[in-house]
Amino acid sequence: MLTAYKRALPLLRIPFSIYLMPVFWFGLSALRGPWSGWRALGVFVVLHLLAYPASNGYNSYYDRDEGSIGGLKAPPKVTPELLHLVWLFDALALAGALLLSPLFAVLVLIYLLVSKAYSYEGIRLKKYPLLSTLVVVVFQGAFTFLMTQVGVGADYTQLTEPTNLLLALVSTLFLCGSYPLTQVYQHAEDARRGDRTLSLRLGIRGTFIFAALGLLAGAGALALAYWLRQDVRALLIFLAATGPVVLLFSRWAWLVWQDEEAANFEHTMRMNQMSSLCLSAAFILQLVLDHVF
Repeated sequence: MLTAYKRALPLLRIPFSIYLMPVFWFGLSALRGPWSGWRALGVFVVLHLLAYPASNGYNSYYDRDEGSIGGLKAPPKVTPELLHLVWLFDALALAGALLLSPLFAVLVLIYLLVSKAYSYEGIRLKKYPLLSTLVVVVFQGAFTFLMTQVGVGADYTQLTEPTNLLLALVSTLFLCGSYPLTQVYQHAEDARRGDRTLSLRLGIRGTFIFAALGLLAGAGALALAYWLRQDVRALLIFLAATGPVVLLFSRWAWLVWQDEEAANFEHTMRMNQMSSLCLSAAFILQLVLDHVF
């Protein structure tokens, strides 16, 4: 029995949650005014160790991928035990969220339900390229940005401050640029299941062009928000941190233009790792400097 659950556990892809960390750190670094450090730790645990893995596992349960997926080059076979783990992680995420605040728990519940609608065979938003992209970039972007801030105790004034809302939009724009890249190596698998993802509709080169435009729009909106806040230091930190990401993306795009086989699992994971670590480092540094100086 325990062996079956142990075999299913990798499909929760808990380490893959590191790729979603930038939105958490971004939400914290954007807050003006006090927030609770211990509650921030609680939010991190609820989202990255419970809610995200539950969503990953549920997606794997219905996708039943035979090829590489985010965080797993060779995923194990799906078993009923995976769904049991998903419900357990869902329950723990909601219980943990409720300990932080009722509103945060409601937002986590909404996130979990939407993530299931994305994969569930009776709804499967994933079949619709534009709708699924909109759902993902809003809920993993602006919604999670604001949900994080609610979880750490931000009040209504902090949440609705104009530049904070602009930064929430930035998180969605960045997701809009990066999300199709996570689909670019799965065209054959998605086509086999009948999932017309945005990347599949755009084609490989079109995906890179779309990604570049989305990321450029996000960077422009971020620069505007920091300018409105008169926060030159934050802008410089962001530019320095994203330099390696831009170089890696440019080199990858160049390789893809020479040979579309370069749009593979290894390059996608390398891009995800680089962008996640660099952006997280930038927002963490902003947090440290804001609290030290």
